[in-house]
Amino acid sequence: MLRHSLGSLSRSFVARPLVARSMAPLVSPILYRSFHVSRMRWNESPKTPKKDSEESSTGSTTPSTSSSTPPPTKRQLSRVAIGSSSPAKQYAKRNSIEFASWKAIVLFVALGSALTYWFTREKERLRLQKEVESKRSYGKPLIGGPFNLIDTNNEQFTHKNLINDNKKFSIIYFGFTHCPDICPDELDKLGEMLDELKEDNIELQSIFITCDPARDSPEVIKEYLTDFHPSIIGLTGTYENVKKACKQYRVYFSTPADVKPGQDYLVDHSIFFYLMDAEGNFVDVIGKETTAPEGAEKIRKHIDAFVPAEERERRKNSWLGFLYQ
Repeated sequence: MLRHSLGSLSRSFVARPLVARSMAPLVSPILYRSFHVSRMRWNESPKTPKKDSEESSTGSTTPSTSSSTPPPTKRQLSRVAIGSSSPAKQYAKRNSIEFASWKAIVLFVALGSALTYWFTREKERLRLQKEVESKRSYGKPLIGGPFNLIDTNNEQFTHKNLINDNKKFSIIYFGFTHCPDICPDELDKLGEMLDELKEDNIELQSIFITCDPARDSPEVIKEYLTDFHPSIIGLTGTYENVKKACKQYRVYFSTPADVKPGQDYLVDHSIFFYLMDAEGNFVDVIGKETTAPEGAEKIRKHIDAFVPAEERERRKNSWLGFLYQ
């Protein structure tokens, strides 16, 4: 009986390896397939920081089977809008040119150029204002003053006609109708300046005052000025009134002595345009050597820099008054 039991026991120990060997071809594919499926699921799952796995006794590394779970990590904010399956906008790549690289440079250059132009223009305007103001601060200008003449329609025209509330400047020229060349050239230049300024919506009150009242009656001056700009106003008067007006503007003129009636003669006189502001004050002169474009630009700058008396006083009393000293 004991021998029989030992024999059956020995046969069972011998049979088990044989059964294992016979089932090995069936078990290996099943284990391989299960391992392959587990590996695919592992690759598809979100990556989380891994802990160093302990090396097994055979030297191979296997995932930790510890029951402890890793600490929760903060989930990144989603860029997909609620109810949408795609991002709301495309984000620039890391190697693309950002806004601050070239658009900001273009904006900076444009803004700097505009500010430079504005400051340059304001600086020139303040310079002209100070120049005109300095002439007032040293006393009454020596050019300009009261006069009493008549125009080509025999209407009275005085220094008060130079004053207006429309900031309209006046430009005055002294000459005579029998002048052979200089006066016609200067009046042509005056017409060119008036036309150029009109393109910028700038209108001047242009005045021609004769230095030869003995021959230049209102009718003669009216006929003479038809060859020039139509806006020019012709003035004449008695010899004493004309002489007084020339003296007010420091205009030199002389006629030959002992001139017989009907005898032709020339009048020597100063050759200047006198620019007067809207308050009847002297601003600047334009000489014979100045071209029409140069004269128009000078007039344009003075008109742009003009500040009425009330505004000047208000600025002087303001906290920025030091700029206008």
